[in-house]
Amino acid sequence: MGKIIRILLADDHTIVRQGLEKLLEVEPEFRIVGQARNGREAVDMALDLTPDVILMDIAMPQLNGIEATRQIKKQLPASKVVILSMHSHAHYISELFEAGISGYLVKDSTGADIVDAVHAAVRGETYLSPSISKKLVDDYLYLKSGSRKEDLYDTLSDREREVFQMIAEGMSTKEIASSLCISPSTVKSHRANIMEKLQVDPGERCSPGRPCAGRKLLPIGQLVYVHGVPE
Repeated sequence: MGKIIRILLADDHTIVRQGLEKLLEVEPEFRIVGQARNGREAVDMALDLTPDVILMDIAMPQLNGIEATRQIKKQLPASKVVILSMHSHAHYISELFEAGISGYLVKDSTGADIVDAVHAAVRGETYLSPSISKKLVDDYLYLKSGSRKEDLYDTLSDREREVFQMIAEGMSTKEIASSLCISPSTVKSHRANIMEKLQVDPGERCSPGRPCAGRKLLPIGQLVYVHGVPE
């Protein structure tokens, strides 16, 4: 048996985490060291456990997989992140590779694909799910080589992105303050900064079909109200 590979699972669906655990524990060199139910837990557990590989979903509460990956890779560059998601859009792939992932699989991948992706990540290689079309890779390379303007969303700090997602999930100012262990006035300050950076007018409605200021604000399509959040 080779070197033990320590793995952290991050998915908000218990049945998915349990299924992955059953699948991976068959491999003698794999050890599941933790299971995170949301993006915030994934970041905290990664910093505490320093796993070799993190299998991460994208659409998770409190902190999505893209933001969680950014925070983990910023503080634990040696840990590898492999995305396992139902989404297969080029935009997600672009965002995630910029964040530093080592692999991207869609959830119709086989067990062998997932095992191969973990091994590839540990070797320092990049693994893409066989079912992801060449078009997605071409789109990503085109975006990377093109002269894109920086999205307004990219100007937000890590904490502002966390607050923004919680606002998008309908959490009140008090709930956000409690979750992040900050004061309600600090949440309001973050909200004001977010509105200014995203160039959002008070009461403006943002949606995937009508992004504020002509920009795509969230990496996962959600209807959001930046202003008028219940106290």
